[in-house]
Amino acid sequence: MPCGAKKFEYMHNTYTTQIIYDKKEVWDRSGGAQMKVNRIKTYVKGLDEVIQGGIPDGSVILVAGKPGTMKSSFAFNILYHNANREDKSGVYVTLEQGRESLLTNMDGLGMKLGGLEKEISVLDLGMIRKKLVQLTNQTWMEVFKMYLKNLKKNMDINLVVIDSLPILEVMARFDSPREELFHFFEWLRDMQVTAFLITEMEQGSEKFCHNSEDFLADGIIHLDLRRDETDVKLWLSVVKMRQTNHKRNYLPLIFDKDGFEVVTD
Repeated sequence: MPCGAKKFEYMHNTYTTQIIYDKKEVWDRSGGAQMKVNRIKTYVKGLDEVIQGGIPDGSVILVAGKPGTMKSSFAFNILYHNANREDKSGVYVTLEQGRESLLTNMDGLGMKLGGLEKEISVLDLGMIRKKLVQLTNQTWMEVFKMYLKNLKKNMDINLVVIDSLPILEVMARFDSPREELFHFFEWLRDMQVTAFLITEMEQGSEKFCHNSEDFLADGIIHLDLRRDETDVKLWLSVVKMRQTNHKRNYLPLIFDKDGFEVVTD
């Protein structure tokens, strides 16, 4: 067996052990009672109730969907309301559109950054490239991690959104994507943040990702568009969520002046 294959097999076995441990960790071995898990609220009406109060703190979550499924808005909503209501700091890393464009779009949805600049930092690709020019001896990924580590140190960030994971993989120029993503996910966990990684699904495909990110992630939230005779509607499923007892059925997801809501009735 090639050396690289042996290394990935070891990673696979190690991570499988971790998954089993995570499942057991939720239960008290002495009596089978469920242990308390700290959770991050999504502030999507109806969603927190079906995932036992929110996302387990410290998780790495994939937010997957095809174009037009409001993935960016959904993730920003979590960041915004946790800053506004829970005093939790966060960073939104936008690699596909500029900072001002993103903020204009979110402002149009009623999520104005004004007054929350100390709690929410928005980092775009141009800012990373500018720093990369200054630090010619460092790789793109090293500069990216440096930014996040500095924000963790200076703002004590609790939440991270990366928009999007496929673009990050392209910019980082991974030689061995699965192995390097494994280490990147572990690095995020070591940062002690809850991370939301947006991933774009291809039209006509049911795959959530391209390089086994769904296996590495602690959770997957799938946003889907469905067409009927007269309308196109948005649906949501919590496909995977470690440390959480949840159903995987699809629920209608709506957005109006009051924000996001899943219809559970």
